[in-house]
Amino acid sequence: MRKMDYQNVKGTQDYLPDQEDAKRTIRRTLEDTFTAYGCRPLETPILNYTELMASKYAGGAEILQEMYRLTDRGERDLALRYDLTIPFAKVVAMNPSLAMPFKRYEIGKVFRDGPIKAGRYREFIQCDVDIVGVESQAAEAELMMMALEAFQKLELPVEIQFNNRKLLYGLLQQFGVPEEKLNRVLLVLDKMEKVSVDAMMHELVELELAENCLADIRSFIESKSEWTIGYFKGLEQGNPDLQQGLAELDELSSYLVRLDIVDLCRFNPFLARGLEIYTGTIYEIFLEDGTIRSSIGSGGRYDNAIGGLLKSGQTFSTVGISFGLDVILYAFEQSGRVGKRATTDLYIIPVGTIPEAMKLAVCLRKAGRRVEVELSGKKVNKAMERANREQIPEVIVLGENELQNGFFDIKDMASGKTTRVKYPVGSLM
Repeated sequence: MRKMDYQNVKGTQDYLPDQEDAKRTIRRTLEDTFTAYGCRPLETPILNYTELMASKYAGGAEILQEMYRLTDRGERDLALRYDLTIPFAKVVAMNPSLAMPFKRYEIGKVFRDGPIKAGRYREFIQCDVDIVGVESQAAEAELMMMALEAFQKLELPVEIQFNNRKLLYGLLQQFGVPEEKLNRVLLVLDKMEKVSVDAMMHELVELELAENCLADIRSFIESKSEWTIGYFKGLEQGNPDLQQGLAELDELSSYLVRLDIVDLCRFNPFLARGLEIYTGTIYEIFLEDGTIRSSIGSGGRYDNAIGGLLKSGQTFSTVGISFGLDVILYAFEQSGRVGKRATTDLYIIPVGTIPEAMKLAVCLRKAGRRVEVELSGKKVNKAMERANREQIPEVIVLGENELQNGFFDIKDMASGKTTRVKYPVGSLM
C-alpha cells in the first residue's frame, strides 16, 4: 500500500492504543481522586467569545499572544480556550444560585499556539480542580494534599513548591522594581527552575532596571540556601503586601504541618506563576527525580476573576489547581510505563467455529469478562504468539470437538495450566 504524505498540524499528535490506554488510566486515577474530595464534574465549551478569554482577569498579555482566534459565519470574534480557569469563572458568574463553597473538576482539551517541547503541545489536556467560597488557606492546603495523593496513586514522587504573590510583590518593591515593571519582572523570575541565573539576569537587564535593583535581585537569588518564611520576618514593616503575604504563608504552613505533608512542600520565594490572574498563594508541582524540569501541575488563588467578569468589584474567594495530562503521560513514557498491555483478559481462538465463538464471548462478557474473538482466521500457533506478545492472560481454543463434548479449556498463559469449563452445546449451535 502506498504511503500517503499526510502530517499532523504542528503541535498536535495522534495517540496510538498503548499511549491512549495509559492516558485513560491517568485520567481515571485523577477523576477518582477528585471525586473522593467532594468535587463535582463540569464541562465547558471549547469555543468562547474572544472578549471573555481576553478579559484583563484572564491569562495576561503573554498567554493572549498564544490564543487561537477565529470567526464564525456570523462574523463573531471567537477563541479556543487556552485553559479551563476563565471558562469556569464564567460559569460561576452566570450561575449566582450555586451553593457555596462550590468544588468542581473538569478534564478537557485546551489550545495554545506556543513553543513545543517534550510533553508540551499546542493541543493538550488539562485536569483542573477549583474551589469557590473558602477564604482561609484551608482550600489551598486541601488542593495540595489532593495533588500529593493523586501523584502517589500514579506512582510519581513529586515536590510542591509554593509562594505568595503578595509576598513576591512586596519583595520586589523592597528591591526597588517600579510598579509598571512588576509583572514583566515576574514573568522572568517564573523561569528560575528552567534557565540559569545568568540568563535570567540578562533578561532583567533588558528591562532597564536600576543597577542597585539588579544587584539586590541577584544577591537574593544566590542566597537560595537561606530561603525560609522566617527569613522575611522583620522585613515586612511598612510594606502591606509583604505583611499580608507572610500572614497567608504562615497560615498555609500551619495546615501543611498538621496534615503531615510539609516535608513534600517547599517554600520558594521567587516562584512567580507568570499569569497575572493570581492574587495570593501560588504553587507548582515538580517530579522529584528531575526527569522533567518544567512543572507537571500548578495553580493558586485568584480572588478577583469572577467579580471582574461580573464587573461588580465583588471578591469571590477562589483557589484552583491544574495538572497537565500529556506531560504526566510523558513522565510515564520516560519511566517505561507505556507499552504493550492487554486490553482484554480472555482471547478466544475459533477453529472453524467463529459464530459459536462469538456467542460464547457474549456469555462471558455478561459474566464481566473482557473478551476478544480472533476473527481474521489466524492459525492457532500464530494466534497464541499474539496472545503471548500482547500479554493476554487467558486463552480459549474453540473447535468442533469442544462443541460436541460440551466443554472448553481456559488456558492461563502465565502458568500454562488449564481449567475445564462445561458449556451447554445447544446454546452454541
